[in-house]
Formats: sequence, C-alpha cells, structure tokens
Amino acid sequence: MSKIAVFSEVATAAGDPARAGMLDALMDGRALTASELARVAGITPQTASGHLARLTVAGLVAVEKQGRHRYHRLATPAVARMLESIMQVAAEAEPRRRKAFTGPRDAAMRAGRTCYDHLAGSLGVALADAMVAKGQIELASDAGVVTDVGTALLQRLGIDLDARGKRKGRLLCRPCLDWSERRPHLAGAVGAALCTHCLDAGWIRRIDGTRAVTITVKGQRNFREIFGIGAV
Repeated sequence: MSKIAVFSEVATAAGDPARAGMLDALMDGRALTASELARVAGITPQTASGHLARLTVAGLVAVEKQGRHRYHRLATPAVARMLESIMQVAAEAEPRRRKAFTGPRDAAMRAGRTCYDHLAGSLGVALADAMVAKGQIELASDAGVVTDVGTALLQRLGIDLDARGKRKGRLLCRPCLDWSERRPHLAGAVGAALCTHCLDAGWIRRIDGTRAVTITVKGQRNFREIFGIGAV
C-alpha cells in the first residue's frame, strides 16, 4: 500500500464521528473496554466492536487481553500527538465571526489534563516552564534533554531515567505544543514518568468522565516546594 493510501486510511479511520469520540476518550492514557467506549460514542457494543476493529487495523488503537476481557488503548504516543494536533486545527477552523478561543472550553480541562500519558493545560505548561527555568531540562522546537540537575531531581522522586530511556521508539524528553496554552508542555518518557508520579503520589486526581485532573492540597504543596509552581 502506498504512503498516500495509508494516509487516507488513517484519516478515514479517525474521521468518523463515533470513532473520533472513542479516540478522544482514550486520550487520557487509560485502556477501556468496547462497552465503555460504546457508551462514550453513544452506539451499541456491536457497532463499537466494528469501529474498534477498523481503528486497530489502521494502527490507531492497540488491544490488550487480560483474562476474559479485552482492553483498548491508543497504539502509540504518535497517535496521541496526531489527535491533539487535529483538535488544535479544529478549534482554529471555527467560524471567524466567533471570538478567538483556543483549547477546551471547560475550565478544569484548561487548568490541567492528561494528554495521552503526560500532563497538559496550565499545569503541564507551568511544570515545563519551571524545569526549564531551573536548568533541569532544555527544550528546543522538536527535542529536549534532561540535564544533570534534572536527573538528580528525578532520581529524588524515584524516577529511573535509565529504565525509561530503554523503551523502544520513545524519546526521553521532548516538547509538545499545548492545545489550550499554545506553549509547550513536557512529553516523552520523562513527561509520562512525571504524570505517573503525580497520580501515584496523590498530587493530582483524575476527574471522572473527562481527561481533566485536579491538584490536591498535597500536590499544591509539592508543586510549590519542589518545582516552584504557584497557583494554577
């Protein structure tokens, strides 16, 4: 199959409203069953199974089997980046007569959310800004590095960079243009590790039914004391 044919297949697979809704639901990085995704898309489980098969063949969704259950997640971080970019283009394509408004309209989503497996929104951008300002990471337009100072910080948090760097095909550190802030937040293996740490340590909590996260009292204290981040 030619590159153009593959491009067309991917675009067509993602373009159906029901499939787009299921892909959006998977943007928080978790794996969901066909029944859960059917409810999100407002379709029957049987119809959802057909859509998920199409998404799997197109390389957009991966299936994990656990016992009798089958769970679906986005196939790769590249798929998440593609979806985030489409959301940005869609927001800019709204009728010109409307007042310019970037990103999600929900205040909680704008304040903090997951972008696949890393943090986005005001929180994600503030975290990236703080780490750059303290010389812990350096970000270019399409790549990033973790400095010795940053490595020491991550080690204090219990994050093993060597293990993270061994994930096949995954950059250790890179910027990701934020949909709502239009400035970079931190992605790559380091961004994913920080997001996981924030969730596991109870610094942030997921808001049910959405990609949004809320910062806990414990999180506010640690973001301030460790990273120098004030109110988000």
